[in-house]
Amino acid sequence: MTDDEGMAGVLLQPGRLAGLPLRNRLVMAPLTRCRAAQPGNVPTALNAEYYAQRAPHAGLIVSEATQISPEGQGYAWTPGIHSDEQVEGWRRITEAVHDAGGRIFLQLWHVGRVSHPVFQPGGAAPVAPSAVMPEGTAFVPGEDGRGARVPFVMPRALATGEIRRVVDDYRRASANAREAGFDGVEIHGANGYLIHQFLCSATNRRTDQYGGDMDNRGRFLFEVVDAVCSVWPSQRVGLRLSPLLSGKDMQDADPEGTYQRIVTRLDARGLGYLHITRQTETSPEGMEVLTERSEALSGMIRSAWSGTLLVCGGFSPREAAAWVERGRADFAVFGRAFIANPDLDVRIRDGLDLAEPDPSTFYGGGAAGYTDYPIAS
Repeated sequence: MTDDEGMAGVLLQPGRLAGLPLRNRLVMAPLTRCRAAQPGNVPTALNAEYYAQRAPHAGLIVSEATQISPEGQGYAWTPGIHSDEQVEGWRRITEAVHDAGGRIFLQLWHVGRVSHPVFQPGGAAPVAPSAVMPEGTAFVPGEDGRGARVPFVMPRALATGEIRRVVDDYRRASANAREAGFDGVEIHGANGYLIHQFLCSATNRRTDQYGGDMDNRGRFLFEVVDAVCSVWPSQRVGLRLSPLLSGKDMQDADPEGTYQRIVTRLDARGLGYLHITRQTETSPEGMEVLTERSEALSGMIRSAWSGTLLVCGGFSPREAAAWVERGRADFAVFGRAFIANPDLDVRIRDGLDLAEPDPSTFYGGGAAGYTDYPIAS
């Protein structure tokens, strides 16, 4: 057996996730593509074509991040799951995925402070655990119809009494996802968005029951998990975390202690899976390599988590196969590779070179760089 055949054998073996039989160990990552129809941030037939192209080739698709409410939006042209029109748009997508033999979970998203008044009801300030302004810029609709970058603004700290409202938004969005025909949902607790902002000591400076020690900072996450699991069986609920993300000013004082505690508590919830992001850095040779700290933290999470583990972050197929083969992950998550290679499994099976995506077409636009990548099979 060649190395390529061994790699393919590992990644293309069937598996089970969230009680569902899956054709292989390849998961398509949640990928923001900013192509929802306006007005209303409604998924379209073009979006359905995009997902259906990839459905026969991924064991599981996790949808692009999808705002649970108008307040939860932070980027131009991203879809929601809070209106009847959005539910109908997503139903078109889930039907196309299922007709192609695929499985799809919806990623539930609230960006928190990483937003702008242009997206907020009444032009209000974005909400956050604490009034801590992020560095950087928001991606908003430009006057020329293209995306523009504008500075973030100071967010407004959620009052204690408001937090229940946001938790209820997650519950309603979860119910809408069931109505739209998804196979499950993934809670987005990573990448510097609202749940992550509550978890992180740098962005959560609250003095009520949602701030302070780790159990308090984690309270919002667990209330969201419980709300979502009141709609879906817990095995059809996943959670994404990015323990070592430092972008968006997310410098936690003790990420090892924070995530050891979170994962240990989560393990008793019986979730369908945990999806973690590895931290990589660029080597002098231009390769993405795993940092030593992330390597150690990934091992800690694997030991603390008894359920199914999905891992993403700079994987080559060969490295992903090694992680799955050694039990460090149960499924490998690919993002950019699935953008440019709709038939990723075929390319891995046949030992073909992977096509490179065009970053200029990642966000916004039409079919170019979205549904026109060639199929090798």
